[in-house]
Amino acid sequence: MSLWGDVLDVVFPERCLGCDRVLPQPRAFFCDDCAPQVEEIPTPACLGCHEPGVHEGGRCERCRRRPPRFTFAFAPLEHSGAVARAIQRFKYEGHPELARPLGTLLVLRAKAFLAQAPEWVVPLPLHAARYRERGYDQTALLAVEVARAGKRQLRDEALTRVRATSRQVGQSDEERAANVAGAFEASPTVKGARLLLVDDVLTTGATANEAARALLEAGALEVQVLTLARAVRETRAG
Repeated sequence: MSLWGDVLDVVFPERCLGCDRVLPQPRAFFCDDCAPQVEEIPTPACLGCHEPGVHEGGRCERCRRRPPRFTFAFAPLEHSGAVARAIQRFKYEGHPELARPLGTLLVLRAKAFLAQAPEWVVPLPLHAARYRERGYDQTALLAVEVARAGKRQLRDEALTRVRATSRQVGQSDEERAANVAGAFEASPTVKGARLLLVDDVLTTGATANEAARALLEAGALEVQVLTLARAVRETRAG
């Protein structure tokens, strides 16, 4: 299945995704100042959560201590610099229109991963209260673009966030896991399916792990995780 049919039809952004500067050339996502700040996740990386570095047995200390319920996760870009600013604008500053270029960027940078990824795309959802506050669900919009560009099937009914959670920033791994415990409910329609869970940023993987747990307990066969960016710890070895 080609990933490129609809991607090639995308109208590239007229303004830089990071700083909103008018782009001098077509078919670009970032201006000349922001482009050098776009960092790919280096290899090798953890076989579970994609934390970069050389890890014992191929898995980072976090994944060895608490193996994730998802098969593995992939993110093409570091959550830093211009990418972090683009996600900040998209997620918190009222720019839902950035979903299409960011989704296109994700599909282009994750070509090899998507070649083997499941066909059913499931967004990691916001709670209803957070949706009302923000006015849109940025991950749902991103998942629409991943499904469209890759000619995959969007299953936005598959997962619901049934419990509001506090923001994870500054919390320990244990606190993050406790914060999201029981936060998701999966539809029985996922039984027997392989699923691609889509989010904007992967940090410790606690939220994705809890979502994967709910999907697997509802009968899904496998959950893989795809995010645009990944937060990278300073220490890249397990």
